[in-house]
Amino acid sequence: MNPQSREAMTGASNEVSRNWSPTASERPINLEIIMLKRTFVIPWSQFLYAEGGEDEVRLAFSTHDILVAGKCLGSLMRDLSAQRVSLLQEPVRAERFGSDMGPQIISISIRKME
Repeated sequence: MNPQSREAMTGASNEVSRNWSPTASERPINLEIIMLKRTFVIPWSQFLYAEGGEDEVRLAFSTHDILVAGKCLGSLMRDLSAQRVSLLQEPVRAERFGSDMGPQIISISIRKME
């Protein structure tokens, strides 16, 4: 993985560190979710809704239900409402206890809809 890709995934180039990557102007076609042991790519065309607050966000797609836990996730909700998120990344254990400043994803769980 090249350094620019890693920087985009961690949000290191942004003012605050995040575990998601909002796009600048165009809506992405897919949402890529990088888990510790598995990666999912879900098309935004299957997006139904999002709900939540500062500590938890739920995304409902026609095929999967995604629960994102963290802190200061209001900006994630704004990015999701505009469907501007191209990537969500679950942090490794060491990153979960990092900085107290700014938005941060602590965990992501995905459940396949039956």
